[in-house]
Amino acid sequence: MDLRALRYFVTVAEELNITRAAEKLNMSQPPLSSQIKGLEDELGVQLFIRGKRHLTMTDAGVVLYRKAQQLLELSEQTQEEIRSLQGLAGTLNIGLVEGRAPFLLSRWISGFRMEFPQVSFRLWNGSGDDVLDRMRRGLADLSLVAAPYNTELLDGFPVGREPWTAILSANHPLAKEEGDFLPLRKLVGQPLFIPSRRSRVDAVNAWFREIGAEPVIAGETSNYIDAIALAEQNVGICIYPMTTYNESDLVVKKIITESARQIEYVLLWNRNQQQKELAEEFVNYVRDCLEEEQRGLARYIMPEKEYFPPEDTPFL
Repeated sequence: MDLRALRYFVTVAEELNITRAAEKLNMSQPPLSSQIKGLEDELGVQLFIRGKRHLTMTDAGVVLYRKAQQLLELSEQTQEEIRSLQGLAGTLNIGLVEGRAPFLLSRWISGFRMEFPQVSFRLWNGSGDDVLDRMRRGLADLSLVAAPYNTELLDGFPVGREPWTAILSANHPLAKEEGDFLPLRKLVGQPLFIPSRRSRVDAVNAWFREIGAEPVIAGETSNYIDAIALAEQNVGICIYPMTTYNESDLVVKKIITESARQIEYVLLWNRNQQQKELAEEFVNYVRDCLEEEQRGLARYIMPEKEYFPPEDTPFL
């Protein structure tokens, strides 16, 4: 007897109908009937009495059903114990912002789960302020957000950066200008939607004052999809970090220059709380990935085109 044949038998015993059992097992009826017949031949007993519409288990079938359940349960327990020997297990709760953060995180999760398949992840996405609040309340083990952050309460390190862009409707006159760059001065007087984080609102105002202007802020959004939707309908121009994808043909992204700004993503944890082993192992894994990436030995798939602003570009 093999475990697969026992699983087939248990399913048939519970359904007492070959057709329903085959549907439950996602297989056709003839091979299932053949498996049951083979098991009967191997044991030298009849396991079922075939009726016109349903099956009835024989005494031998009842005994095998009870023992098969025990064997299958023992098999599952054994597999779990063996898998647990591979290392870490558990769930890691991570809060993250939108923009490039999900793409960075997905790279690390992909490799980490190859090494530790018993680890699962629970991700929560929101604005930077909301993500950090969840960490403060102990609802997240780690956070992947954009700087700045409270260095007295949180510890961490940079994991990526990208430029700030203008997201425009494809029908907007500025979208039709040649090139992938747009001077900040061309956004003066345009209705703008900006990230809702308090520190970001202040920074955008200061950014425009550098060129002697004030931004026309039509609204705030904490969600990238909202920004895309607003730009699609030409409600305004959305100032948002450049991500590694663009899911709409109805919008155009242009990197803001003169004066350019960049955003820095950081992986954070509570400074005053001891990290659990799982979080510490993940942090160390990310450090190793970043070091390998700098040496051109990335463990994960990299997008063909990624624009990185010059190192000396001021942060926003």
